[in-house]
Amino acid sequence: MLQHAITVFLGFFAIMNPIANTPVFVGLTEGEDKNTQKKIAIRALILSFFIVAIFAIMGKTIFNLFGITLTALKLTGGVLVFIIGYEMLHGEASKMHKHRDDSDIDIAVSPLAVPILSGPGTIATAMNYSSKGGWFEIFITITMFGILCVITYICFIFGQKFEDIIGKSGMRIVTRLMGLILAIIGAQMLMEGMINILKIVK
Repeated sequence: MLQHAITVFLGFFAIMNPIANTPVFVGLTEGEDKNTQKKIAIRALILSFFIVAIFAIMGKTIFNLFGITLTALKLTGGVLVFIIGYEMLHGEASKMHKHRDDSDIDIAVSPLAVPILSGPGTIATAMNYSSKGGWFEIFITITMFGILCVITYICFIFGQKFEDIIGKSGMRIVTRLMGLILAIIGAQMLMEGMINILKIVK
């Protein structure tokens, strides 16, 4: 149980990457007072939590509704997660997590909640972990993501101080490390998908 919880947490941590996303939050909320920054962070994280929770709970239902198999999710999700990790290995934010400047849209909803915090890779990861078993796996998946949301909130609120401490070079190192972990997770998902296909063929 503990090993599964740690695996889920690390998977979410790598793909959500609160440390690397902290400068994004700081840049988006630049010029805002502390209370406004807190409101934006809370709103974005609550929305992200509910998005991931819905996909974690209704993953199997969504599969049945659209005729999607777990093998297809592993292959597609593995590709998405691997691409994000590969881009991060170069010290860059993934194109899937980049934001567009749009003053007409609440930044807590877009781009913070979607796609930065709960993008396609995060959703695919949540569905992959929760669909492996029953309600226990779903509970672990949602709980670990909830803990990560709290950690992300702390990173966001103390983001400027944190960035000043480790510097831009430190942020790039963290991004590359998270990218390596994500690439491995993506490769693992792809391997599991290919194994399932081979079993079907046999």
